[in-house]
Amino acid sequence: MTAIYADKPWLTSYPEGVAPSIDLDVYPSLVTLLEESFRVHAQRDAAVCMDQRLTFAEVDKYSQALGAWLQQRGLARGARVAIMMPNVLQYMVTIAAILRAGFVVVNVNPLYTPRELEHQLKDSGAEAIIVLENFAKTLSEVIERTAVRHVVVTGLGDMLGWWRGPLINFAVRHLKKMVPEFRLPLTQARTVTRFRQALNDGASLRLQAVQLRADDPAFLQYTGGTTGLSKGATLLHRNVVANILQSEAWFKPMLNRVGDKPLTIVCALPLYHIFALTACYMLGARLGMMNLLIPNPRDIPGFVSTLRNYKVNMFPAVNTLFNALANDAGFAKLDFSELVISNGGGMAVQQATAEKWQRITGCAVVEGYGLSETAPVATINRLDLDAFNGSIGLPVPNTEIAIRDDEGKDVPLGERGEICIRGPQVMAGYWNRPDETAQAIGPDGFFKTGDIGVMDEQGYTRIVDRKKDMILVSGFNVYPTEIEQVVNMHPGVLECAAVGVPDTHSGEAVKLFVIKKDPALAEEDLSSFCHSQFTGYKRPKYIEFRDELPKTNVGKILRRELRQH
Repeated sequence: MTAIYADKPWLTSYPEGVAPSIDLDVYPSLVTLLEESFRVHAQRDAAVCMDQRLTFAEVDKYSQALGAWLQQRGLARGARVAIMMPNVLQYMVTIAAILRAGFVVVNVNPLYTPRELEHQLKDSGAEAIIVLENFAKTLSEVIERTAVRHVVVTGLGDMLGWWRGPLINFAVRHLKKMVPEFRLPLTQARTVTRFRQALNDGASLRLQAVQLRADDPAFLQYTGGTTGLSKGATLLHRNVVANILQSEAWFKPMLNRVGDKPLTIVCALPLYHIFALTACYMLGARLGMMNLLIPNPRDIPGFVSTLRNYKVNMFPAVNTLFNALANDAGFAKLDFSELVISNGGGMAVQQATAEKWQRITGCAVVEGYGLSETAPVATINRLDLDAFNGSIGLPVPNTEIAIRDDEGKDVPLGERGEICIRGPQVMAGYWNRPDETAQAIGPDGFFKTGDIGVMDEQGYTRIVDRKKDMILVSGFNVYPTEIEQVVNMHPGVLECAAVGVPDTHSGEAVKLFVIKKDPALAEEDLSSFCHSQFTGYKRPKYIEFRDELPKTNVGKILRRELRQH
């Protein structure tokens, strides 16, 4: 083994056609890359949703109009603009518009409670937001306590061509009945505009080109906070560009097997999540793929019905989604003849799920690993695997993995340690949190993931434990401190602790251990309180009342003992 391979054993396992190092400086910004893709793939379909297609040329045209309109609002370069939508066509336009206008995208989970939304808008300093009307009521409850000055409200049918046919028209009318009433207070300093009006007004304006630099922020991608508050991973233009090119280098040789025709990628993961943002939107734009947008992937029969109309080539998903589809009788009847990549991430893919998926589709699940802080892709398995192997794979080009002990020293191959990542996709830091940034990224540039792994002699890494107390529910980070801080506000709670427990549906679920202050406190009361305070994946699935909680001699609750119990 040569010296370079001794330091980077994964290079001995690299697939044919993938270089260990690629040129990542070919684009000065993410906007340059996207605008090139819009030109090169202009006549191809960029996305389809509810059978309505949007070409790359249309994304180009509409994002120029919306971007120009946003520039006319008086926002300064680098202003933060939030997006609060599920996977709809407007998302494709809005991301490009914000970036092209010289602003920073703040992706927001549309299912956030008012408390969660208020924190993210305040923390990011967002001055504008584009929101689907179905979720505008939540915004209306907190907007006056934020810096948001401009609101763009969109309806589900705004880009569905509702005038083209009675079926789409009926569907949109039906869905509009599900929109809760809302009132966004107008002031001299705050505007509220409909999405279609913003597009119409922006069409007569000229988008002013902004000379963006590689080190300018592109996204504030919020992730759970160990202090109980979510924090924004600051992803620079160069971070996202790097991860697009790294992903392209890894995936393109396999996708080339389909031939030169346009490819289709399933975008069922939410675009506000970093996995779909890069693996679906960004990689799709780079390679001219059509994103099959699924607004509600929980509707498995509807999802399967949609899939029946398309031959898909790439299917990113988390374990829960793979599992739900693989257990649907209708899914097994679909045509998978052109599916060449099933890439799993966000949470550990279970072997039973992977094996069932492969039996049905004939395509092995290839697991990868990443975080919001790494834009997200850090490792991926070889795409030519003929079976699921349970590892998170090999570092992608220009990326290093180190396995380190508690003192920050590299451990020998085969021994456990914290997985640390260094590469051009690693974030600049946490937004306005220099102390947490310094704790997370060492002087040598390695980001400390908090996950415990083992690397073998071929450079494959397996995750064996979690250093942090983070709970991973369907690919989403849930931090016990946030749950505990909120639940402790309930007048009937004396003390509580939240831990993750195994769950066949979501990988892990939140379990809450509670000591009562009010003897009359019932499980139903606490469940109702949590429902009002947390978005779905954060809500405790199990609640257990106890007389006491295990603690250290200094009073720290021993979550590990609770998990073991």
